[in-house]
Amino acid sequence: MKLALKLSVAAVALAACGATPALAEYPERPVTIIVPWGAGGGTDTIIRIFAIGFEEAMGQPINVVNRTGGSGVVGHSAIANSAPDGYTLGACTSEITYFETVGLAPITPASFDLISRLAEIPAGVTVKADSPYTTVDEVIEAAKKGGMSASGSGIGGPWHLAEAGMMKAAGAGVDTIQFIPSQGGAPALQDLVAGGISMFTGSPVEARALADAGEVKVLAVMADERSPAFPDVPTLKENGIDWSMSNWFSLCAPAGLPDDVKAKVEEAAKTAHASAEVQDALAQRGITPVFDGPEAFSEFATSFSGEAKELLTELGLAK
Repeated sequence: MKLALKLSVAAVALAACGATPALAEYPERPVTIIVPWGAGGGTDTIIRIFAIGFEEAMGQPINVVNRTGGSGVVGHSAIANSAPDGYTLGACTSEITYFETVGLAPITPASFDLISRLAEIPAGVTVKADSPYTTVDEVIEAAKKGGMSASGSGIGGPWHLAEAGMMKAAGAGVDTIQFIPSQGGAPALQDLVAGGISMFTGSPVEARALADAGEVKVLAVMADERSPAFPDVPTLKENGIDWSMSNWFSLCAPAGLPDDVKAKVEEAAKTAHASAEVQDALAQRGITPVFDGPEAFSEFATSFSGEAKELLTELGLAK
């Protein structure tokens, strides 16, 4: 009994001195970022650039894993359904704002803890090099007469919304231009060069190599300001069309992260994003860096959801 009492007293004394075993601080092991799109694509490229700085800021290895399929549903579902412990994060894209609207999946921005947008890539208007059109105004006027087609994403995807919004802002119907679905920018651009479509409304960044090779020409960007990657290309607003549209890429997590974990992720993400290594790598590819944080990002996602739903409803795609 005396020995047990002495041990108990000693344990209390050690506790009072702070000698209890230390609780592990997050993160104590590698963190995974799920990318819902294929390797080598825009989302994958942005996240892998960001992960370099994020790994250093977190002090743990960052594993980037591609989970593709279902027009982004598979990967976004995997993010939303993961344990909210900070060890599985995700690369949420604009599709989270309208998956539910088009009936693909019950996924909304509320399905996630939104950490911050990381980058955006504006849409544009790109035509074949030997196209008779030299300005975006000429393209729009021709489109109003009928017979024009565009591509760049799936039906209801970001580049479809970009084209529909442009025509609406120009005083025409959202379905004035026939939108041909594609599996992404690369196949759509191949179709453009082959003469299968009239224009590509995806990111001019994706068309840069073909533009440099003299096979296509970029007539406009759908941004508030000119792109540093295409300083000589005007915006739609410069042509009197009040419309801008960018596909955006973010860091997100399953909804319900503990406050301290969310704060650590946000802090590390902000540090990583601000690093010269990440900023320069994005800029060199014509990608616009963005960091708005949880509150502003949530407000942006709500606003974007409303705009997307309005266009999708007018296109007859809302369920």
